Amino acid sequence: MPEPPPPLLDEIDAQLLDLLQRDAGRTLHDLGERVGLSPSAVQRRIARYRKDGLITRQVAVLDPHRFGPTVLATVLVTLDQESFEHHRAFAERMRANPQVQQCYQVAGPWDYVVVLAARSMRDCSRLGDRLFKADDNIRRYETLLVFDTIKTGLALPLPAPQPSRAQHGRP
Repeated sequence: MPEPPPPLLDEIDAQLLDLLQRDAGRTLHDLGERVGLSPSAVQRRIARYRKDGLITRQVAVLDPHRFGPTVLATVLVTLDQESFEHHRAFAERMRANPQVQQCYQVAGPWDYVVVLAARSMRDCSRLGDRLFKADDNIRRYETLLVFDTIKTGLALPLPAPQPSRAQHGRP
């Protein structure tokens, strides 16, 4: 199935989506003041973004330091056999484990990059054993422990805004 074309965004859409990516907890009133719309107009646009699949979900980002020690690790993984079924099984196992924060299928010498969050080094080691060492189809994996978080985020660069309808003589 072909990818849908990028959305046509006007300047207000671009500003609003950028604000929502940075903090989706802002009130409709605050968002409206920042982009020059009424709260109800902001609400309609956000509903359209959800309907069009631009916004897939909203989450709360927790501060890991407030919950005691947290060990983060990045794991590079290469599969032994590379069939559609082997990749599907690996992806399903990663999605099912709540300690897997992120998982990316990549090009190059590794097949996947997996980001893990664990309560301790021992927990991280056991998690690695369960997820990777116990899998007969993993040829090789390498664990890189995270010493310090420099930047995290999921904000995407947005396409350039299209001229608004008003600029084309339409309301």
